[in-house]
Amino acid sequence: MRNPDNAFKRALAAGRPQFGLWLGLADAYCAEIAAGAGFDWLLIDGEHAPNDLRGILAQLQAIAAYPSHPIVRPVVGDTAIIKQMLDLGAQTLLVPMVETAEQAAALVAATRYPPGGIRGVGSALARASRWNRIGGYLDEADGEICLLVQVESARGLENLDAIAAVEGVDGVFFGPADLSASLGLRGQPGHPTVRAAIEDGIARTRKAGKAAGVLATDETLARAYLAAGALFVGVGVDTTLFARAAADLAARFRRPSPEPTTSPTTAAPTPGGY
Repeated sequence: MRNPDNAFKRALAAGRPQFGLWLGLADAYCAEIAAGAGFDWLLIDGEHAPNDLRGILAQLQAIAAYPSHPIVRPVVGDTAIIKQMLDLGAQTLLVPMVETAEQAAALVAATRYPPGGIRGVGSALARASRWNRIGGYLDEADGEICLLVQVESARGLENLDAIAAVEGVDGVFFGPADLSASLGLRGQPGHPTVRAAIEDGIARTRKAGKAAGVLATDETLARAYLAAGALFVGVGVDTTLFARAAADLAARFRRPSPEPTTSPTTAAPTPGGY
C-alpha cells in the first residue's frame, strides 16, 4: 500500500486551473453526489458549516472513491485541530483568517512532522497512514500536504507579499465575503473595489510563485478571476444550489397554472417515474 498522490497539489504546480464546489450540507450522502458531478475539488467546510470531526471523516470516506479531491477548511488554524484533520486523511487544508507571515509559518509547521515541523506522530491511529499499513508514510506524508492560506482582511492584504513568500505555503485563497466587510463594503463581494483588490492579490500571489484561488459563484466573475490568473476557483456552494432549486420549484407551482392545451383524455403519458 502506498501513500496517495496529491493530484490537486500537482495540478496547481503545473498551472492547471481547478474548479471546485463548497460543501456545507454536512452530509456524506450529499458529498458523494457532489463527488460524482465532475468537480476537480470539493471543500468540506468546518468553519461556517456544521461539520464536526466524524462528519468530516464520513465525507472524506464518501469522496475517496471518486476523482474529486477533498479539501478541508478547519474552523481555525489551531495546531491540534490541524493534526486531527491530517490524521483523518485530508491532504489539502484551507486555513481561514491568515493575516501575517508568522501565522503562515506556524501553519506550515503544524502540517509537517518533526524535525521539519510539529505535527504529532500518531500514525498507528490514523486513517491517513491506513493505520500504519502504508510503508514509509512518516517519510512521505509531508511531500503530499498542500497548504492553502485564506487572506480575507485588509491586514492580510497588507501582508500578502510576506505571507505568499513563506516556504511551505502552496497557495493563497481570497475570501470575498469577509474581505468586502473588512474593506467597509459588507455584503458586496462583487464590488469593483473588492474585485480590484482580489485581482491585485492574485497577481502578487502568482509573482511569488504560488497558486491563487477565490470563491466566485457568479460565472462572469469566476471567469474574470481565471483570466486574472486564479488557479483554483470555487464556482458554487451546495447549500445555495439546493436552496435556490427548491425555492424555484416551489415558486413554479405557486404561480397560476396555464390553460391546458389538450384534454386529460388525449394528453401523452409522462415517461419514467420514481
